[in-house]
Amino acid sequence: MTTELPLQAVLFDMDGTLVDTEGLWWEAVEQVAGRPLTEADRPHVLGRPVEHTAAWLAASADRTASADALAAALHREFADRVRAEVVPRPGALALLTALARDGVPTALVTASPRAVADLVVDALGALGAPEFTVSVTADDTARTKPEPAPYLAACAALGVTPARCVAVEDTPTGVASAEAAGCAVLAVPSVTPIEAAPGRTVLDGLTDVTPERLREMAARRLTVMTWNLWLGGARVEDARAKQLAVIRASGADVVGLQETAGTAAQELAEALGWHHHRAGENLGVLSRHPITARLGDPDVGFYGAAGVRLRIADGHEADVWTAHLHYTPYGPYEADLDGLPAEELIAHESVRVAQMRDTLDRIAETAGEERPVVLVGDFNAPSHLDRPDVAWPVTRAAEDAGFHDSYRAAHPDPVRAPGLTWSPIHPVHPERGPHAGRPEPQDRIDYVLHNARGLRVLDSRTLVTGDPAPWPDVAANAWPSDHAAVVTTFAF
Repeated sequence: MTTELPLQAVLFDMDGTLVDTEGLWWEAVEQVAGRPLTEADRPHVLGRPVEHTAAWLAASADRTASADALAAALHREFADRVRAEVVPRPGALALLTALARDGVPTALVTASPRAVADLVVDALGALGAPEFTVSVTADDTARTKPEPAPYLAACAALGVTPARCVAVEDTPTGVASAEAAGCAVLAVPSVTPIEAAPGRTVLDGLTDVTPERLREMAARRLTVMTWNLWLGGARVEDARAKQLAVIRASGADVVGLQETAGTAAQELAEALGWHHHRAGENLGVLSRHPITARLGDPDVGFYGAAGVRLRIADGHEADVWTAHLHYTPYGPYEADLDGLPAEELIAHESVRVAQMRDTLDRIAETAGEERPVVLVGDFNAPSHLDRPDVAWPVTRAAEDAGFHDSYRAAHPDPVRAPGLTWSPIHPVHPERGPHAGRPEPQDRIDYVLHNARGLRVLDSRTLVTGDPAPWPDVAANAWPSDHAAVVTTFAF
């Protein structure tokens, strides 16, 4: 079975992380400021680009020099000190050498300008450090730390996925930047304390850090996908091969399936070399991680839910459930095509609400109070977070039970990021009757929810590959479904 998750790259901050330059920078700022710095000055000095510190100095009441002039002076003072006094932090050279030996790409990601970064890189090279694969400086992105842009730029240049990378940082500002980009973080605080958190490891230094330990940190990610296979893929030619291509390209570690037509979960798992659970005729879970328990009713009908317990990494376990709720009456049709009032729409959700509550009860019976749980599926119901004019009760029931919507955590504004999953192939209403030929309501009815017990959302997105032709001319589509998938990456 395939369980290994590769460490794709290690991304290093520079000042205070690889080299002991925070003290040199502090001295340079004191020289330009013309006074000793205090604790109150720290937020404007450490972990900030030189332009920020220069602007802060320029705003001082007794300061007449322009921000540009002060930035030039800071550059000059700091560069002089780097040339004369740069010292690698303990363990830094050994770690860089070990990563190069193992063929792990490295990047330098710094809020310092290119001129200063080049000075430090040259100094490290003179001490025997291998070259970085890429470097990103304050000159290379429109926004720098704590924004995610520098780390995203480094990952793009390396051609790697942030969720499979470890960033090594020493300041809260740098940690915020790396985590916003979706990287695992090793924090080695140089001055300001940093707390541990999901997806974040805090150590005193780099002395005992090895590539193996960084691989473990990169593995502390869980990417979960929900996907309705549309009658097992029966409507599309060569559907199984297309399904495999989608799953491989998604980066998912776990896939909750609906409409499997009975055999899809097993066939896909065997082709992937993964573990799987088949429940009834409709539901399945694929996992690159070992399945230690199967949860719920194994003979569940076409609608319902089933789950698995996974052993992920470092002794961590998580439960992942997949659910498929009844499709009729369908709320978006009744709201958008029939114009029913809110109270009727809510009343017509009773079957799905009962199925959701049954699912939530089964989860509560098996998960305990601390275990992380991810609940995915085709709920066939809109979200109260997307359509606030109606208190849609299916998603409200999940929220009341402590589940959070991962897509809305990553994309809070439903206008800017609607996250539509129904339907990439139905621009017009596909059914006969009075609504035939009318525009099909496009809505978000597929979800990745979580209970937040040790899980943190790094990213969530909808997924459709290719440019699927609309119904009924779908046989040649590269996308073998009538739903978009949802893919969420968690740190734990």
